[in-house]
Amino acid sequence: MTDVHYNEQSLLGQLMVCTEYVDKAERYELLGPLYRLIIPIYERRKDYQALLTCYQHLTKAYAKVIEVTNSGKRLLGRFYRVAFFGKAHFGEDEEGVEFVYKEPKLTSLSEISEKLHAYYEQKFGAGSVKMIMDSAPVNRDELDGKLAHVQVTWVRAAPEGMANASSSGEGSFERAHNVRRFVFETPFTRDGAPRGPVHHQRLRLTHLTAENWFPYVKRRIRVIDTQVEEKSPIEVAVAEMESQVTELTEIVNAKSPDLKKLQLRLQGSVCVQVNAGPLAYANAFLDPTLAPMYPDELVDKLKTTFKEFLTVCHSALQLNAKLISSDQVSYHEALETNYYKLSDSLSGILGQPLQDILVNGNLSTTVTGVELESSNA
Repeated sequence: MTDVHYNEQSLLGQLMVCTEYVDKAERYELLGPLYRLIIPIYERRKDYQALLTCYQHLTKAYAKVIEVTNSGKRLLGRFYRVAFFGKAHFGEDEEGVEFVYKEPKLTSLSEISEKLHAYYEQKFGAGSVKMIMDSAPVNRDELDGKLAHVQVTWVRAAPEGMANASSSGEGSFERAHNVRRFVFETPFTRDGAPRGPVHHQRLRLTHLTAENWFPYVKRRIRVIDTQVEEKSPIEVAVAEMESQVTELTEIVNAKSPDLKKLQLRLQGSVCVQVNAGPLAYANAFLDPTLAPMYPDELVDKLKTTFKEFLTVCHSALQLNAKLISSDQVSYHEALETNYYKLSDSLSGILGQPLQDILVNGNLSTTVTGVELESSNA
C-alpha cells in the first residue's frame, strides 16, 4: 500500500462495500459482525445519519434471516468432490488428487459433470475425457491410460460442532460458511452389488478435509485428508431412522410449519410397503428370532428410535389435522389409516402397545380429537 494513503476512511469505505456484497450473497448473518467494526467509527464521529442507515440495514438483514430460515428457499451453493486420474494428462500435480468444488445455488451433478467434461475436452482434445459418475473407490489399474478420467461426487458439508449435518438443509448458513470438512456416502454389499436387502446393506462414509475453508477466493480447494468409515446393516438402519425422526421433528417444531413439506415427509414415513422403509428395518433387526444376531446396544438403540419415530409421526398427524383445508380430509384419513397399520405392525415387533409408546413420549393420545383406544381406532 506504499502508493496509497490508507487511513480509517479507506477502511470504512471498504467495509461498507463489503456490507453490500454480503447482502447480495444472501449471507445476512455476517452483517452483524461487519457492522460491529463500522458502528463504533460512526459513533465516535457522531454521524447519526450514517448510524441510522446502518441500523436500518441490520433490521432488514435480520428480518431476511428469519424469512429465509422459515421458507428454506435460500440456496448458498452445493459442494462436489472431484478427483482426477491419468498421468498422461494431469501430470504429477493433479493426478490422483481430490478437490472440493463449490458450485452456485442448485447446480446439479449432471451440470458440473458436463461443465468439467467440456472444459477438459477442450484442453486435452475430443474423446480424451471419461467421466466417472459413481462414488465407489477407483482402481487405477483398470483405467485406460490414454484417457483423462474425472470422478465427480456430490458431498455434503459436515461443519464441526453440528451433531447431525444431514438434518440441515442446503440453505442453512452453518452448512455453507466456514466449512472445510465434507462427507459422502457409498452404499455397498459384501457381494459387490451397490444395493441389496436391508440386512445386507452397508454404507461407506468417506470424510474429506479440505486445505482451506469455504467460502474461498477460489472455486475449488484441495483435499488434504481422507478418512473412511463403514457402517454395518443395523448401523445403517439406526442412522436412517434417526434421520427421519430429526427431519420430522424439525418440521413439526417449526414456528411457521410448511404444510407441503410436512405432508411429503409424513407420507414418506407412514405410507410404505412391507418390504421397504421402517417396517423392513424392524422386520430385519428387531424380530425376536433375528435380534440376537446383532449387538444388544444397537438393537436397543433401534427400538428407542422406532418409538421416537411413532411418537413424532403421531405429532405430525395432529399438526396436519390442524393445518389442512376441508378438501384434504380424505387425504388425512388415508394418512391416519396407514399410520395405524404401520404402528400396529411395529407395536407387535417392539412388544409395546402404541398407547404406552405415546404416553412415554409425553404426547397426548389423540389425533383430530379421536382417542386412540386401539391401533384400529
